Amino acid sequence: MREIERRTTVGRRVFMRGAATAVPAAALASAGMGITAEAAWAQAAKALQPGSMATLVRMSRDTYPHDHIPDVYYVRAVSTFDDKASSDADLKKLLEDGVARLDGDAKTHFKTSYLEVPAEADRISLLTAIAQTPFFSKIRSGLVVSLYNQPDIWKRFGYEGSSYEYGGYLNRGFNDIDWLPAV
Repeated sequence: MREIERRTTVGRRVFMRGAATAVPAAALASAGMGITAEAAWAQAAKALQPGSMATLVRMSRDTYPHDHIPDVYYVRAVSTFDDKASSDADLKKLLEDGVARLDGDAKTHFKTSYLEVPAEADRISLLTAIAQTPFFSKIRSGLVVSLYNQPDIWKRFGYEGSSYEYGGYLNRGFNDIDWLPAV
């Protein structure tokens, strides 16, 4: 029987570790780095601007929203775009120009950058407006692989992974549906 973790619990250790990393990030943000404490990880970007990385993570969460998935998985998924952009100038230009357009649209409609638009519905309306662009198509199609192909999050979705090496699904819970009444 599979067990799905439905909520994230934070213990004292995890909280203290997060607080310890937030202090240097807040110092960077207050020093005029232009990045929030939550997005301090974006400073490690190789090819893309830190602000672009943070925007892409917010965009990825808005495109594929899962409240039970922490941001670290979205950061990993977006980091693949940064890795590819470091060797592909056309991809880097596409991503930076796409983020600039998204921020421009947000400033036109909401007087703030996309990253700082508070309402998810407003951010979704901005994404809907650019849904037919090559930028959005690239992000959406790339995230399908880079987000959902992380074995660490499979358990959170209830996927147990490949069963080929264990003899297939027939003997490994193929018929363990617990939400249908027995016939």
